[in-house]
Amino acid sequence: MSETLKVSTPRRLKEMVPADIAACIALDARLIVPVGTCEQHGPHLPPGCDTIIVEHLADDLSAEFGVLRAPSLEYGVNAQTDGLRPGNASLRRKTLHRTLNDLLDSWETSGITEFILLTANGFEAHAEALATVVTKVARVRVVDVLAIPHADLLVGGTEPRHGDETDTSLMLHVAPHLVRMELAQDYTVGPGRRRRYTRASLRIPTDSSGSIGRPELATPETGAKVYQRILSRIRERIFVAPPAES
Repeated sequence: MSETLKVSTPRRLKEMVPADIAACIALDARLIVPVGTCEQHGPHLPPGCDTIIVEHLADDLSAEFGVLRAPSLEYGVNAQTDGLRPGNASLRRKTLHRTLNDLLDSWETSGITEFILLTANGFEAHAEALATVVTKVARVRVVDVLAIPHADLLVGGTEPRHGDETDTSLMLHVAPHLVRMELAQDYTVGPGRRRRYTRASLRIPTDSSGSIGRPELATPETGAKVYQRILSRIRERIFVAPPAES
């Protein structure tokens, strides 16, 4: 095995030669697949923030456990929006579903026996596309990283919504140079409207700047705590826990 496979470095499949990929699969036949979006999250965040967050998690997990990390899928199914949001690029649910089916089928043929799909987008159509992926025999595990409970770590103490304290804090932790905090705008909703704006059934209203929640509360310190909570839960429940019986 060449120097490509060094301890404590991510096993990024796109950067490795075929012999090293085969050697890695022989040792551990799992593959981490980051699934992101190209979607606005308010005026203060880049449209790729979902992708950036799961890429960092995928790299950390790959480096720690020596598991292959697939190239990121940069597009997903975006939330519905009222009005133009510059930069948005969305797939239809069936397009994302078919794309993942094709990719996983190819990788399964090369020897992958378990796929770990990481996403930070809980929009119901996006989640459905991931949850209904079909393989021949390989196991598929889908992790919406923002569904891991962490409200107790937030100043606002609420579940994540869109471009809010959670998203902004995580970005301040993993990629602070991409965040424009001076442009962040809170958009709060009363109890009667709150259910409408959950991540599972999200629609961005015209009177919002693009984010829903309180991004102005975000800090890198909160981001570090949330990131470590997410990383530890995935580590414990996906990578350290004994495998399920076939």
